[in-house]
Amino acid sequence: MASREGDPALGYLTRKETEVKLPRPTRVKNKTPAPIQITAEQILREARERQEAEIRPPKQKITDSTELADYRLRKRKEFEDLIRRVRWNKSVWVKYAKWEESQKDFNRARSVWERALDVDYRDHTMWLKYADVEMKNKFINHARNVWDRAVTLLPRVDQLWYKYIHMEEMLGNVAGARQIFERWMGWEPDQQAWLSYIKFELRYNEIERARSIYERFVQCLPKVTAWIRYAKFEFKNGEITRARNCYERAVEKLADDEEAETLFVAFAEFEEKCKETERARCIYKFALDHIPKGRAEDLYRKFVAFEKQYGDREGIEDAIVGKRRFQYEEEVRKNPLNYDSWFDYIRLEESVGNKGRIREIYERAIANVPPAEEKRYWQRYIYLWINYALYEEIDAQDVGRTRDVYSECLKLIPHKKFSFAKVWLLAAQFEIRQLNLSAARAVLGKAIGIAPKDKIFKKYIEIELQLGNIDRCRKLYEKYLEWSPENCYAWSKYAELERSLSETDRARAIFELAIAQPALDMPELLWKAYIDFEIAEGEFERTRQLYERLLDRTKHLKVWISYAKFEASAIEEEEEDEEQQQQQKHDDEKKKLCIQRARSVFENAINYYRTSAPELKEERAMLLEEWLNMESSFGEVGDVGLVRAKLPKKLKKRRQIEMDDGPTGYEEYIDYLFPEETQASNLKILEQAYKWKKQKIVSDDEEEEEDDDDDMDD
Repeated sequence: MASREGDPALGYLTRKETEVKLPRPTRVKNKTPAPIQITAEQILREARERQEAEIRPPKQKITDSTELADYRLRKRKEFEDLIRRVRWNKSVWVKYAKWEESQKDFNRARSVWERALDVDYRDHTMWLKYADVEMKNKFINHARNVWDRAVTLLPRVDQLWYKYIHMEEMLGNVAGARQIFERWMGWEPDQQAWLSYIKFELRYNEIERARSIYERFVQCLPKVTAWIRYAKFEFKNGEITRARNCYERAVEKLADDEEAETLFVAFAEFEEKCKETERARCIYKFALDHIPKGRAEDLYRKFVAFEKQYGDREGIEDAIVGKRRFQYEEEVRKNPLNYDSWFDYIRLEESVGNKGRIREIYERAIANVPPAEEKRYWQRYIYLWINYALYEEIDAQDVGRTRDVYSECLKLIPHKKFSFAKVWLLAAQFEIRQLNLSAARAVLGKAIGIAPKDKIFKKYIEIELQLGNIDRCRKLYEKYLEWSPENCYAWSKYAELERSLSETDRARAIFELAIAQPALDMPELLWKAYIDFEIAEGEFERTRQLYERLLDRTKHLKVWISYAKFEASAIEEEEEDEEQQQQQKHDDEKKKLCIQRARSVFENAINYYRTSAPELKEERAMLLEEWLNMESSFGEVGDVGLVRAKLPKKLKKRRQIEMDDGPTGYEEYIDYLFPEETQASNLKILEQAYKWKKQKIVSDDEEEEEDDDDDMDD
């Protein structure tokens, strides 16, 4: 039944009658474009033209008081029923109150507002609308009553205070507005409330009152922005001394605040406006010394601009250095293990020349020890220590601190895993420069005991050799070879030392020990040194024995060539020696003996390559070239034809390139064809020809027999 009865809000029509029936969507079957195209604008315009008029409830005309009373009773009943259903809905209360206001029944309207506030007095919008109704209808005292209750119940809603004060000020009640402001300030509101109070006083030219409010403001909210506003207020009113006093008090209280940079910049700009450039410069420098570098970016920029405008060359350079210092501080703060940034920062400080600051940066830099004990992470870091020690020695000229730096560095390095010979050597050289040889020896001895290295041994031996301590050098070489017996450099240098002392037997014994080692890093250099030593001593027979022993170990091409050249030169040397011994033999015979021995070596080499290593054709060809050159150098005594008969022919051939995924192409290479191989190939050709001839004779005989058979058949 309820659904069939008319709804008063709809003009006593049913819901079903007011429903807008939309046409059912039709399914498009033919999707081909129509011959006549229409635009979206046309469709919308036609749809609006065909739209039916909205169904609205009919307007009622009230002609007498009875109808009016009935209307009011019905409306009130509707509102009351609605409120009973949705008491929490504020819009219903507002509509109800405004309807009563439209009927000019203000007492009933107030009653509705009060009932609404009983439901939820914490909603400040209800208070605002309630007060607006009272003010609109010029019920001033009622409005004051509403505002007073509102700000008492909701003192933290700034809008209520602003509206209340605005009403009193519009009414010209300045004293009342001031009293409301004082009540508000008692709650210690935010900055905007204080500034509104100050603007209120300034509108009525109450400077002293505004100053006293500023004092209370900075005491209540001691922030940088509050002090800056206070100082600007005094400066605007021409009170420079008071403004400076404000800044000074602010600096005393807020020097360590996070926004201190803004305060110092404002203070310096104030002094700059007052033409006090020295004061401004002092403020900037004080701020740069006290504010952390991470928060002073704007301050540095302002300071550089200030120095460019008012400072001299030195001041500008100081400002630029300060700016670069800030940049480096940022870099090392983001990544303390970026040692290149530390190097740049230290170089900057060294250009300034402040010893205390340089040492501070060095200490901060070396405190960032690499996290992993791997040498690649320490290679850049260790130069911080080296530069620190060199700075203390050369620039600061503090010997004690230099020694301490080297000592701490050597303690820090994990020598069991890796070490740095450069640091040990620098520490020892520093002690030598201080004429403290015992300390230098102690450092190098400790280095050899803890972390022996080639560089340390070489430098220590060099130092002792310069000092003429031969016994120490021998002991060091012995330690060196105990630590690294495969080091051919150490063996050859040790033998060279003994030879320089004319200790030939000792040198020869060292060489013998060296070549007897099971493993050597560069044996060819050691053998060469030994052979050169024997040649220099004139021991040619020993040299030949060495070459023979070397050939037992290796048949390398260079060994054969070197042996042959030695034989050639050895005879010449003997020739010179024997000339001094009254020239017992003729020169021609000696040259023939020289050639004979050299040829013997070459013949042995050729036989080895032909029989034992036939695959080494290129080495064999190179050996023959050397032999040919040597024969040419002998002149008339040499026999070039003997070698030319053995020279190979060069053949250019192609071979397939084999890869993992199969053949990929062909490449050219040089092959050598020696005379004995040529003869063998010629024999093979003759043998093939003989076989072909024999086959041909057999085939001819068979053909003749077939012809004879045919004749007999005929």
